[in-house]
Amino acid sequence: MEIRQLQYFMAVCEEMHFTKAAEKIGISQPTLSQQIRALEDELNIPLFDRIGKKIALTEAGSLLLQYSSQIARNLQNAKDSIGELRAIQRGTIRVGVLPSDLDYRLTQLLIDFHREYPGIKLQMSASIEILNKVLDNDVDIGINLQGEPDDRLVRIPLCQEQYVLIVSREHALAERTSIVLRELKAIPMVIFPKGFLGRELVEERTREHGFHLDSIMETSSATSIIKLVKANIGATVQPYPLFLEMDDPTLHAITIEDDPPSRTLELIYRSDRYLGQAAKAFIERVRAYFKQS
Repeated sequence: MEIRQLQYFMAVCEEMHFTKAAEKIGISQPTLSQQIRALEDELNIPLFDRIGKKIALTEAGSLLLQYSSQIARNLQNAKDSIGELRAIQRGTIRVGVLPSDLDYRLTQLLIDFHREYPGIKLQMSASIEILNKVLDNDVDIGINLQGEPDDRLVRIPLCQEQYVLIVSREHALAERTSIVLRELKAIPMVIFPKGFLGRELVEERTREHGFHLDSIMETSSATSIIKLVKANIGATVQPYPLFLEMDDPTLHAITIEDDPPSRTLELIYRSDRYLGQAAKAFIERVRAYFKQS
């Protein structure tokens, strides 16, 4: 069994079509079919059910795909490790973060890291599906809300943050310094759509107290939410450190005194993923950044 054969096998699994797979990897379809047959002969079991022009994985094929993917990850980890020996200050780190944090929370962290490691390219992507992106290897590292234990992941706690009510300085509540949770029921809100983690986290707390937020406008962009609040369209509920990072004198934060919503952030990456020195340095910068903020 050769690595090349496994690569051909995974290409067929991805396309579920021999001709398309052959075109993708740049060989002829008969050559690809021959290599798959050789693999099946060596294993003495069919890897695909061939039904007319369609194919489907057999149980043996599914098992081989699972191990082939693991082998491919290990090979990539080896290449990354060896490559880093040649150029320790080069490379790319792909990081998934929540949209509001990318807009407002992490700018100084990115500035500081770039100044220290100018040869490392950070690819920051905003998503509410960070866990899946990490597990699917779409990003190397995720900064996400705390989730359930998972053996596939390394989880590093970062901080716990309380939410506050944020209003314009022109808002009727702008003179208040505190508010009780139940008062939120009567306040028109500009918030994320249903399904967004920030929205669900806050409304989980309000449901416990028997009410829903009064959503008058919803947008998936944290930037637009803040602009709408500044225009006094409505109020919003966001983490207090995020408000501090905005450093905007036209906005006012009101403490939620009783049972305020809160979020716990953590850094995650796959437990089977090789992390180079640059990625490890980035993780340490993230931990220090959240510890001091």
